[in-house]
Amino acid sequence: MAPKRYSGPPDPAGADPLPRGASPGCGGAAPGNGSAPTGVLPTGAPPPCAVGKPPAEGAPGSFSRRAFLRGSAAAGAASTGLLPGFLEDAEAQDGPEIAGPGPVDMSFRINGKAYVATLEPRVTLLDALRNHLDLTGAKKVCDRGTCGACTVLLNGQPVYACSMLAIEAQGQDLTTVEGLGSPADLHPLQQAFVDHDAQQCGFCTPGFVVACAALLDRHPSPDQDTVHRELGGNLCRCGTYAGIRAAVAQAAAGGGRNA
Repeated sequence: MAPKRYSGPPDPAGADPLPRGASPGCGGAAPGNGSAPTGVLPTGAPPPCAVGKPPAEGAPGSFSRRAFLRGSAAAGAASTGLLPGFLEDAEAQDGPEIAGPGPVDMSFRINGKAYVATLEPRVTLLDALRNHLDLTGAKKVCDRGTCGACTVLLNGQPVYACSMLAIEAQGQDLTTVEGLGSPADLHPLQQAFVDHDAQQCGFCTPGFVVACAALLDRHPSPDQDTVHRELGGNLCRCGTYAGIRAAVAQAAAGGGRNA
């Protein structure tokens, strides 16, 4: 016996059920039987097959990929024509000089000497010092302005060289650890670091020495709380903080072998 096929419940108003395979309200006959659907829909209700169907292209409220691409192409052509004129107008106005993106000539005053270099504007002061000016005292450790190993003095104030562009340092008075002393003539603070074994691996030492020099310029006789606060931007992963504090105290008191 062949299984019976369910054709849906009879219409509540007594209308005949839909022909087998027809979709209610789609406006078309069931495939292959040539008969029209006889289901009854409420007056004014849209056929189910039309619900959610986008309007035809060109109809009010319609939107197509073709129209979108055509509009995008027109906008691109317009912007291409306007951009050169916009840049020319911006350059003609009074304002800061535009540098780059290629290398530009730069000049610096570091440790009392004049330096020149041709660098891209994106080069940091730390990379300029180490890679182009052969001043490698400032160390590249974190390269994100957190450890202080790259500390240098900018007009007497400590700054992270990794967080400053070289082009911004032009016309400023820069001091690196090389400018504080030399192996043959140590700065009293450098000698105090040696006397109190205030270094181990050495990566953080140049930044600490420079930061301590700035500290003593601002506070010639600092207490321990001041030392702790002022050196909070420098980190020593080896943990030589006790030796560093002792070195600062010795330098503040005028100690050191060549003080």
